Amino acid sequence: MNNNLTFETVLLSQEQVKGLITMKEVVEIADKTFKGFGEGTTINPTKVNLDLGEVASYPSYNGFMNAMPAYVGWMDSAGIKWAGGFLGERKKMGLPYITSMILLIDPKIGNFRAVMDGAHITNLRTGAQSAVALKYLHNKKTIKLGLFGAGMQGHTQTMAISEVFDIEELRVYDISKEAAVRFKEDMKDFVKGEIIIADNPKDAALGDAVVCVTQSKDKFIKDEWIKPGMILFPMGSYQECEDEFILNADKIVVDHIGQCLHRGALAHLNEMGKITEDNIYATIGELAAGKKPGRLNNEERILCIPIGTGAMDIAVATQVYKRAVEKGIGGKYTFA
Repeated sequence: MNNNLTFETVLLSQEQVKGLITMKEVVEIADKTFKGFGEGTTINPTKVNLDLGEVASYPSYNGFMNAMPAYVGWMDSAGIKWAGGFLGERKKMGLPYITSMILLIDPKIGNFRAVMDGAHITNLRTGAQSAVALKYLHNKKTIKLGLFGAGMQGHTQTMAISEVFDIEELRVYDISKEAAVRFKEDMKDFVKGEIIIADNPKDAALGDAVVCVTQSKDKFIKDEWIKPGMILFPMGSYQECEDEFILNADKIVVDHIGQCLHRGALAHLNEMGKITEDNIYATIGELAAGKKPGRLNNEERILCIPIGTGAMDIAVATQVYKRAVEKGIGGKYTFA
């Protein structure tokens, strides 16, 4: 046994991560990783949730953290993301909702390759997941979008979708009109058509796809708002659409069956026994791997839930790590 071996771990800050990856690359990485899900080479256990007052009454910190391990076969990389969101003291301090750290290991021998901030990667890959899902569910090169939530996630959703489609029109609604106005200015270079600020929620529920990236606990999206041919993405941790739409949707597509049945839009109906695995048409991975077709006709109303997997974070972080090594960026620390 060689006890003299040492392994340096690369340490990367959020600013360093931002300079090492682009949204275009993240969309491509997400697509390949979804294909791995479908082919069985992406290994992703269900995330473990630590409730720090998000729903539980104790402790009362109005937040949560998730542990999200994964192995990504096409990159031969493994790791874990420790991430969550806080609306209590963190929000009062003016800090971003998401807090996250990613640790990468060499899956053959277990040494830690890198430790890096995960918030930026989380934001990018969340947008990329929707863009890749739309690639298999929307049969046009152009798209009209409805968007609920003009914060960081709203920005990255728009950026990612613009990498795959020409956005002809985007209607955005946010409870903060100021946030919607900022969004319109920020996203003008990503949207080829017009960005319309909706004064009420119903006016944003138009187009080919509607994306919800809010922190709302209300079922505010109505069944009748989602017309034939539309796709709804409720991306939040809670149920943003009413039960009727979920039960009436022609197809339900998810990124991870185990996670989506127990968190987010499907959790409540799953607990009641009204939605089970049998109601899920396909995973995005099955679509990406060509195992199931996406949209079969222009009248289908589709519910798509890419709730988020550690595999996407590990895949993107691995590319960031490789580029950091190539460019000699980041600190280094020998843990053992």
